[in-house]
Amino acid sequence: MFYHNPVMLQESVKLLITNKNGIYVDATFGCGGHSLEILKQLDTQSILIALDQDNESIKNNFIKDKRLHLFHDNFINIKQILKKININKISGLLVDLGFSSFQLNNPSRGFSHQVNGILDMRMNQTIHYSALDVINKSSEKKLFYIFSKYGEFNNPMKIVKKILKFRLKQPIITTYDLINLFFLKKSSFHQRKRFLSKLFQAIRIEVNNEIQCLQTLLIESSNIILPGGRISFISYHSIEDRIIKYFIKQGKLNNIKINNIIPPFKMIHNKVITPNIEEMKCNPKSRSAKLRVAEKI
Repeated sequence: MFYHNPVMLQESVKLLITNKNGIYVDATFGCGGHSLEILKQLDTQSILIALDQDNESIKNNFIKDKRLHLFHDNFINIKQILKKININKISGLLVDLGFSSFQLNNPSRGFSHQVNGILDMRMNQTIHYSALDVINKSSEKKLFYIFSKYGEFNNPMKIVKKILKFRLKQPIITTYDLINLFFLKKSSFHQRKRFLSKLFQAIRIEVNNEIQCLQTLLIESSNIILPGGRISFISYHSIEDRIIKYFIKQGKLNNIKINNIIPPFKMIHNKVITPNIEEMKCNPKSRSAKLRVAEKI
């Protein structure tokens, strides 16, 4: 909590809870802000299961509450985790797909283009695949896919060619090594920031397999949420939001229908929920956040 302000804290938790004695999951524990608020809203007989693949989040946990069960794991494994503790169904699931300030501001994690550090970007530091591997070992075809699909660049080949040309001479090791490949001095501050944000986003999504993990979690949510229970998803870029929106409204992922009759969830709000002006002023990183809440049919 000293490092990070939870985004849309009240909105995401208030709309999530339908049963104060229920079993809830915070699939992205982070600094514990959302989990703490959920526990405040629940009665004494409730259970909160929290997950985070970043071991730093587990070590920095400040919540001392017997209702909290915290696991160091990726939410793609949510079904197996629930099975371990003999739980089949839950009342609600909260997911904040953003990054905490202590992750972004730590140079050793390599997440941010604003500080220099080794290209890493692993959420789970026990895995071996990192941003170094993506940039220095990926083929031209794979780099093109990463920057077109996950960065949504109009001309990703320009980026790919610069990376391939430079790494023939020497490996690209640090965040600034990568940034310095691109001549952006004539660009405005906002153009530069947008370009680098998309560049780093694309690499990070690849390193952490974020899209596959999100899609798997959405499918699992349709199986583990009780009727009347809810999912509360906070996303930060259009790729994630489109997947969540399409799944909730159509019950589909990549045109594959999850339920042959009807979508498993119904929207609570027709329009996406965004931070209010006051929150955006206090926490500029919340500006891109979008909250979607749905109820199990």
